[in-house]
Amino acid sequence: MTKQATLWILLSISLISCGDQASETKPALAHHDLMVVNGMLYDGLGGEPYRADIAVDGDRIAAIGTGLGTADQTIDAGGLAVAPGFINMLSWATESLLEDGRSQGDIRQGVTLEVMGEGWSMGPLNDRMKTEYVKQQGDIRFDIDWTTLGEYLQFLQDKGVATNIASFVGATTVRIHELGYADRAPDAAELQRMQALVRQAMEEGALGVASSLIYAPAFYAGTAELIALNKVSAGFGGRYISHLRSEGDRVLEAVDELIAIAREAETGAEIYHLKSAGKANWDKLDRVFEKVEAARSAGLDITADMYNYTAGATGLDAAMPPWVQEGGLEEWIKRLHDPAIRAQLVKDITTPGDDWENWYLGAGDASNILLIGFKNPELKYLTGKTLAEVAAMRGTDPVTTMMDLVIEDNSRISTAYFVMSEDNIKKKIAQLWMAFDSDAGSMAPEGVFLLSNPHPRAYGNFARLLGKYVRDEQVISLPEAIRRLTSFPAENLKLKHRGRLQQGYYADITIFDAGTINDHSTYAEPHQYATGVTHVLVNGTPVLLDGEHTGATPGRFVKGPGFVEQAK
Repeated sequence: MTKQATLWILLSISLISCGDQASETKPALAHHDLMVVNGMLYDGLGGEPYRADIAVDGDRIAAIGTGLGTADQTIDAGGLAVAPGFINMLSWATESLLEDGRSQGDIRQGVTLEVMGEGWSMGPLNDRMKTEYVKQQGDIRFDIDWTTLGEYLQFLQDKGVATNIASFVGATTVRIHELGYADRAPDAAELQRMQALVRQAMEEGALGVASSLIYAPAFYAGTAELIALNKVSAGFGGRYISHLRSEGDRVLEAVDELIAIAREAETGAEIYHLKSAGKANWDKLDRVFEKVEAARSAGLDITADMYNYTAGATGLDAAMPPWVQEGGLEEWIKRLHDPAIRAQLVKDITTPGDDWENWYLGAGDASNILLIGFKNPELKYLTGKTLAEVAAMRGTDPVTTMMDLVIEDNSRISTAYFVMSEDNIKKKIAQLWMAFDSDAGSMAPEGVFLLSNPHPRAYGNFARLLGKYVRDEQVISLPEAIRRLTSFPAENLKLKHRGRLQQGYYADITIFDAGTINDHSTYAEPHQYATGVTHVLVNGTPVLLDGEHTGATPGRFVKGPGFVEQAK
């Protein structure tokens, strides 16, 4: 062998050796619990989508990009939109989740967080309130194994829910706790106790204080009382959120009150389900916008939320003056038996005035008032009929019919009122400070839920936004709609690590077909799921796969900014 050949052999061995060392030091591909691949990502901040994969480890997003490695489970999102989970800013799933923790109606629309507490919250309760609550339960029956709001939310988490859950503390609930249903202001000692209840709720994780001011006994609360409660909440970083004192004839004055409360309490504030109700008030919406914009320009944090329908849903209590409801349901019904009071009610309900919010007149006609939920089995056959139809069946005038129905059902009776303008729906959606809510429970077309008709927003609100108003009518862009369903409400609520597709954030992820997402629920046939949402993850766990619920219940009690860890 020549010297030159020997050198070539030694050089080759050296190169092979170096190659072996390089392969030994090359990092192995990462392995994850789950990966979402091939999707178009909408990060929740309103930017344009981009193609990338998401790696999930445990309950968090571990990485976003390409070439992220392998996973125990892979979800192929090819052709689909991948977004943060949606936030329902006003959920009435307080009882429906006790009945069925799967939260099917909302999960199938991509909702991963239910925000509760519109004026009434599931705590704090005292023994008297618990007794009343059990007595007034309708189709859904349950024991009350909690006292405080935090205990209720923890109870739900422990029981098992598919969605995350959070709540404001209800100003109405706090008032009932100390004053019952009396039409008066609290004295100094009572107000201090009410403030202490708010403080406890904030330390337990409440998001702030919520009011619902058209209803008795919330109607009896003055502005000063609400400011006092919100000053406590503000000290914990809480927010004020309110069903305004008027959404109709005095809506402008009601907006002024909310702004004044925010200013005096030094807190952010949101208007629940913003509307200008009643045809005579539709043109006031632009002036509402002007007031909100002026407050925002002055440095106040004022926002709103909405549902995407022209009918609101509440009860027949919204069509009767607060004075007849003082003392609670039993006293209200007792008064409805009195002929003199009934005669006065006919006059008060049918006569325009500005001292209370009259949804009977706001609807314009009894044919625009739809009866959708009864407690009494003998009245359930009337579900889905208008007040005008029931009055004709009974041969009584509509106001008399309302009074009789409340007596016979021993409840406020769930009712839809057609009071809004389609043009105004689009105007509201276009506002950059508008979030979205269902103002309804989250249910399934089965079992006890079929005993009443919900408003179609219960099954369709979020799908309706993305299908009808974003894709079909292009009122706002898809990235902007997703921002207002995700990071916008999360930031308003001061939630940590939620509302975005970002490394380190909780893996609440909604994957949907932007080309096919649609609502199907109607007033006549409301129990119909929305379609187009394909997969949903909550805290990293698949809850919806290929359009079917997995049965998983990984939802958690999401705590507000004032939460204080209690020593065990």
